[in-house]
Amino acid sequence: MSDVAPGGDGQGPQFSDVARVGRYFVRRFVAQARAFDQPTFRSVIADHLEVPTENLPITRERWPAYEHVNVQGALDVVLEEHGDAATVVGVADHRHRGPFGLADLLSDSDGFGRHGPRPGNVTRMSLPSGPAGQTRECLSIAVVLFEDGGERTALLLRGPDPEDGSMEVTVEIISTAPTLGEQLGHRLRDLALKHNVYRGHVVSFGHSMFGERDSLLRFQERPTMSSDELILPAETFEDLRRQVVGVARNSARLRAAGQHLKRGLLLYGPPGVGKTHSVRYLVSELVDTTVVELTGESLHGIREACSVARALQPSMIVIEDVDLIAEERSRYGGETPLLFTLLNEMDGLDEDADVVFLLTTNRADLLEPALASRPGRVDQAVHIEVPDRESRRRLVELYRSTLDVDLSRVDAVLDRTDGVTASFLKELLRRSAVVAADRDESIENALKVTADDLDTALDELLDTRNQMTRAVLGYRNEET
Repeated sequence: MSDVAPGGDGQGPQFSDVARVGRYFVRRFVAQARAFDQPTFRSVIADHLEVPTENLPITRERWPAYEHVNVQGALDVVLEEHGDAATVVGVADHRHRGPFGLADLLSDSDGFGRHGPRPGNVTRMSLPSGPAGQTRECLSIAVVLFEDGGERTALLLRGPDPEDGSMEVTVEIISTAPTLGEQLGHRLRDLALKHNVYRGHVVSFGHSMFGERDSLLRFQERPTMSSDELILPAETFEDLRRQVVGVARNSARLRAAGQHLKRGLLLYGPPGVGKTHSVRYLVSELVDTTVVELTGESLHGIREACSVARALQPSMIVIEDVDLIAEERSRYGGETPLLFTLLNEMDGLDEDADVVFLLTTNRADLLEPALASRPGRVDQAVHIEVPDRESRRRLVELYRSTLDVDLSRVDAVLDRTDGVTASFLKELLRRSAVVAADRDESIENALKVTADDLDTALDELLDTRNQMTRAVLGYRNEET
């Protein structure tokens, strides 16, 4: 017996469809009814505050993206103080809705009423909180409810979210006490600075807002060097150390005597002579100083670096190859050349700010006009020259390390290496070890470099076919 409707051709509605449509409407009705009973942030926050929210002020605090880990540290202090009296509520269905705040969550409009972000699971992310892989669990987005002295408060934290175009951390606070929200906002800002994870560490700016582990600032290991590892003429070494380390270690006495602490130091000279090595030594000496490094594509972060340095004194800003920004006018800094942005930031710091700007360059000629037109930004320019004979002798000793080298003819080597850089001598010792290993291929024998091996390596480096090698090692004694 056919179940086709009378007069039908089998393609029209069938009796079994009636039950199917009925089940669909029942499920839809039940889903809508249950959704109506689901709590919204409007109801959750209003129930917590126990007073009408329409006339309560909302306080808003903002931080750069790299401060997310510090804002979380401040919030952790507050949460620990309130213990079980604080409740953290996750936020669901908030993605791709654009920016929103507490006022939107409290709205009864369709956009942020029952169809907007809703209470859900708490989501966290691990952010770097120190060198060697240290991390802190941070809330991505959440509403925090707590009571303090009979007054009730609700707080919305939103971390940076590149998918939604949000590049900052925001905290919004609403409270039954008129001034409590503002006070809590100020306290969170003070706590974020007090417990700042970057203080006393070496950090560098990434080339994009969301770099490694979603952090603009990246922790770097502080180098460890002794003064014996920095081979410079005695006068040059003393100039460096006095201006950077000496001022840092006598800052209290200098400030009491009315002397300014802000200073700028420019290291200039040809490539390979040890400017970067000098920077590493100074960074290693200032163990309690916050160091902010800017190089390459991160040079656009001058303002941010100065902001960090200003907040985390004593501090040092290291900008290597500063000549790269001397003629830059639009790539990073818009209409204002980055060099003048740097000079303006240096000028904007208070005289007693314990901040040192350490700049390096291979092209002092590009910088001199700008520096001369803005006197006082750089207090001292130190010329790092190619090592003299005595310095070359010390460099050979340094780079040989534990290598067994016959230095009986080292004076002849020094005669032939006038005008070379530290990089050249480092490669000379390495290459002589390779020559020795090729000469004696017995892996059981300890590596020993003879005077002939050292001469052979030097002959190779000075051979005409290695002119480009010498150039990239910084050797300047070339015939035109």
